[in-house]
Amino acid sequence: MKLMVVGGGGREHAIIRKLKENPDVDKIYALPGNGGIAADAECVPIAATDIDGIVRFARQSGVDFAVVAPDDPLALGCVDRLHAIGVPCFGPEAKAAQIEASKVFAKDLMKKYGIPTAKYETFSDPAEAEAYALSGSFPVVVKADGLALGKGVLICEDAAQAKAAVKTIMLDKQFGESGAKVVVEEFLTGPEVSVLAFTDGKCVKPMVSSMDHKRAHDGDTGLNTGGMGTVAPNPYYTPEVAERCMKEIFLPTIAAMNAEGRPFRGCLYFGLMITADGPKVIEYNCRFGDPETQVVLPLLKSDLFTIMRACEYGTLESTSVEFDGSSACCVILASGGYPEKYEKGKAIDLGGAEDAANLRVYHSGTALKDGALVTSGGRVLGVTATASDLPSAIRDAYAAAEKVSFEGGFMRHDIGARALKAIQK
Repeated sequence: MKLMVVGGGGREHAIIRKLKENPDVDKIYALPGNGGIAADAECVPIAATDIDGIVRFARQSGVDFAVVAPDDPLALGCVDRLHAIGVPCFGPEAKAAQIEASKVFAKDLMKKYGIPTAKYETFSDPAEAEAYALSGSFPVVVKADGLALGKGVLICEDAAQAKAAVKTIMLDKQFGESGAKVVVEEFLTGPEVSVLAFTDGKCVKPMVSSMDHKRAHDGDTGLNTGGMGTVAPNPYYTPEVAERCMKEIFLPTIAAMNAEGRPFRGCLYFGLMITADGPKVIEYNCRFGDPETQVVLPLLKSDLFTIMRACEYGTLESTSVEFDGSSACCVILASGGYPEKYEKGKAIDLGGAEDAANLRVYHSGTALKDGALVTSGGRVLGVTATASDLPSAIRDAYAAAEKVSFEGGFMRHDIGARALKAIQK
């Protein structure tokens, strides 16, 4: 079978490597892919947001199944368009992808259907947003309504930061039209948990839990990023918490989307906070998380392509979704200056970082220049290790990451530290 994976980051690299394990998969196209993905799939220089180009390529190449991985093409209706020409897909149609594309929609959905989340109000007027943000206690959270590469969430510790956040998002338009509306919500406290779940619009089968590290630097300092590393499983996601999440959040969310005429099929990502009052939703994503995918999929025992087809065809209930019970850690290597300005085109030396069977290097922002690997993005590589326990996975991931070098590159040195503390309690 010919498969097409839309996207070109570390998440897509992890998906492609897992799809390759299915013997029925003869060919994988990556649109656009990247320098590292080129070793595992045929990269086609069509942007993930070029929906016309994607549809044209799928028709001309006889693609049998498509995986639309990033948020932008999902929100733009890539799955709808591919369905219209008879190509089955893994991923939600545009009306369901709205659960991530609009934070206002997501928050209003949770309020309407009683799904636990932070108290909030939404605003399209900057003065009203600022007044509300200053009216309560701090910290307070200001979120751009639309897609912003995971960076449109600002945590404000005081009045000055709250004013600056509203200005940055709504007046300076740092995130473009994504900031035309904002959500201002209470700041929740507690351990954060990421849970990705397969769903066919009826059944929900959660994947192993994970813990992301959003801040750029050690000790959770610096600016928010797309994610600087992950570990799985998340020790705070106990069986008791998982049971509550299924009953109070996962199934009610699927039911709510169905009730709204927006059935969700694909991967639904639940960003959760385990508060003193129980688990609450921080955010939804309409796709696999990045870099959560890089620790979750290596632990998947079941066949990914079989599961993806089951999500599309409504047979997930009878499809096996099993994980192997081991642990994983992913350390992101980023370009100097990320998440702000950074240079590209730096030569990369992988240094044997993938020499052991338990090691994988997923490429996020790489390109091939005259046959040599160079940097082409803010997050460059994700070095992942799997092991029987979390301390070993963290140790092995860092040992491998230390072998990689490129000018200006940096990483956090405390990925998994919070998880280790939780295990040791």
